[in-house]
Amino acid sequence: MDDYLNTRRPIHLWVVGVVSLLWNAVGASDFVFSNMRSDWWFEAMQYPEAGIAYLDAFPTWAVIAWGCGTLGAFIGSILLLLRTSAAVWAFAVSLAGIAVTTVYEMQVELPAEMAGIQPGWFPIILWSIATFLLIYAISMRSKGVLR
Repeated sequence: MDDYLNTRRPIHLWVVGVVSLLWNAVGASDFVFSNMRSDWWFEAMQYPEAGIAYLDAFPTWAVIAWGCGTLGAFIGSILLLLRTSAAVWAFAVSLAGIAVTTVYEMQVELPAEMAGIQPGWFPIILWSIATFLLIYAISMRSKGVLR
């Protein structure tokens, strides 16, 4: 415990934690409000009717994976800011959720109307950020920054 209290919280932990919290809040919000079938959310995000039908077609296991991906990352960002080593597990759950969701999305065709909402490069960015956050959390845990 003394080592933990004496371990300085690096500035980059705050930067990564806050930026990732903001980024992951968008994903978590999308998951929650999309699954609540919030009309104002669909309007704000410019979801076409075909996009809503696409979401409605998600099997339960894919919805659970989507939730693990988005909510796991959001919780991971909070845990990172709290300097808790459980952030590693949350980011790992998030990455697993992204993997399962990606497998599902590779098997179904995205409606043409959704092309503007989810550009083709988005999964690359998503995977890159999620992988970085897991590696970063593991690094901070190994350096004793996370307890």
